[in-house]
Amino acid sequence: MSPTVQELRNAIRVGTGRFEREVNASFTKEELQAICETLGVDIDEAGRPSTTQMRRLIRAHVGIAESPEAADGSTFRKPDLEAIADGVEASFEP
Repeated sequence: MSPTVQELRNAIRVGTGRFEREVNASFTKEELQAICETLGVDIDEAGRPSTTQMRRLIRAHVGIAESPEAADGSTFRKPDLEAIADGVEASFEP
């Protein structure tokens, strides 16, 4: 059985050193920054990026979009979360 959206979000949170949440909640700005750091996404170039910009950078980094400019800035859907979870997991492999 495939994991739920909440299970995927919590797996990503744990993979980035954050705590699981009991309630169904999208990522905070701090959690998006932690995802960027774990994946090796350079957010310093963007100054203080917005949550939308960080979502675009993450989507481009894990291959959901060809570039940040072409990426969707909306909240992550289940296929997005699956790709991000795979990216977070891969970042810990030697």
